[in-house]
Amino acid sequence: MTQKTDVLIIGGGPIGLGCAYYLQKSGRQVALLDEYEIGKGSGAGNAGHVLASHIIPLAEPSALTSAFKWMFNSATSPFGMKVSLDPNYLIWLARFALACNQNNVNRAVEPLYQLGQLSAKEFSRMIAEEAFDCAYQKAGFLNLYKSQKAFDGGRHEADFLQTHGIATRVYSADEIQEVEPAAREDVLGGVCFPEDAHLDPALFLSALKGRVRQMGAELLDGVKVVGFEVADEKIVKVKTSAGDFEAEQIVLAAGARTATFARELKINIPLQPARGYSLTAAAIENMPRHALILGDRRVALTPLGDWLRVTGRLEIGQYDRTPNPLWIERLENFAREYLRFDGKLNVKETWAGLRPVAPDGLPIVGKSPKQKNLTLATGHGMIGLSLATGTGVVVSQLLNGQKTAFDLSPLRAERFQ
Repeated sequence: MTQKTDVLIIGGGPIGLGCAYYLQKSGRQVALLDEYEIGKGSGAGNAGHVLASHIIPLAEPSALTSAFKWMFNSATSPFGMKVSLDPNYLIWLARFALACNQNNVNRAVEPLYQLGQLSAKEFSRMIAEEAFDCAYQKAGFLNLYKSQKAFDGGRHEADFLQTHGIATRVYSADEIQEVEPAAREDVLGGVCFPEDAHLDPALFLSALKGRVRQMGAELLDGVKVVGFEVADEKIVKVKTSAGDFEAEQIVLAAGARTATFARELKINIPLQPARGYSLTAAAIENMPRHALILGDRRVALTPLGDWLRVTGRLEIGQYDRTPNPLWIERLENFAREYLRFDGKLNVKETWAGLRPVAPDGLPIVGKSPKQKNLTLATGHGMIGLSLATGTGVVVSQLLNGQKTAFDLSPLRAERFQ
């Protein structure tokens, strides 16, 4: 059986759902499929941050030095790598090392700024317009520091971000106690990004999935893509476990699985999965007022209404989504180093998710360099949820032949060909 549709989206995470929403809104008819349950994958368990301030890519000058240092301190390191001789993995590592320079940062700042600003604006608009109940708060994003070296680095980064239009505030140790009473007395200071927001990602994705279905999209859970048929530089059939699909336009937004599909289509997309962990506990008495990053530990904490989520770790090359109990325990211990937790946390859920990371730290968004009817929307790394709405907007504009909200050329896959 062959099913026909206007636009077929492969991948039901934040990016796929974001694309479906804006395409449906523009009048296109969408079918969206995912191998697992739509809206319940890696995007549902993350920190829930909406970060317009995140304009420095993962591949930046200090990243390589930090990565090597952390490799020899695996018990507390926020970064980990698997040991493998897989050529795709080794090529990714080499590309990442080469991208850790100031030129890459300079190239990345503008598209990340534009995409982040667009996404933040659209989150605010969408949640208000659609009346989504997802614990959305524009309360700012606060980095806390316990070492002078890390605090100095945070202030230096704040100065850089300010020159690129990002609002920042730097707080001393005394000021931090007033701004964030949950912080321990030995926190030396903090850097705040007041325009950032946070939400409960699972509630948001559930609401968005429901709205996309209500708008008329066909949502197909548990459908696996098994192959493609290509002719005359077009994908003429997408073969799946539920039969074949023919579509005028196809959007590949399959997260960490995108690289596998791309290789079959002979597109070079050097993505690696980056596994992260979270625990979700019942709200504590002394809940943080802000979404937080524990600057020295690189651990995130997010107040989600009746819940508190602690998120961390970046393990490159790991496809397994099974939570590591040791790292779940470490996340709680790290949080206790910075915040006043009274008694034992009542942990309700633990999670491990995979984030698709490109070696230069930039998303891959744009038309395929190989197939005329394929658009790529992937590689958003740890901020896929944060950039989902903006990505949905520009993908809709691309497919409708409109001028995009900003120049997408730095994000196109041709940079890897």
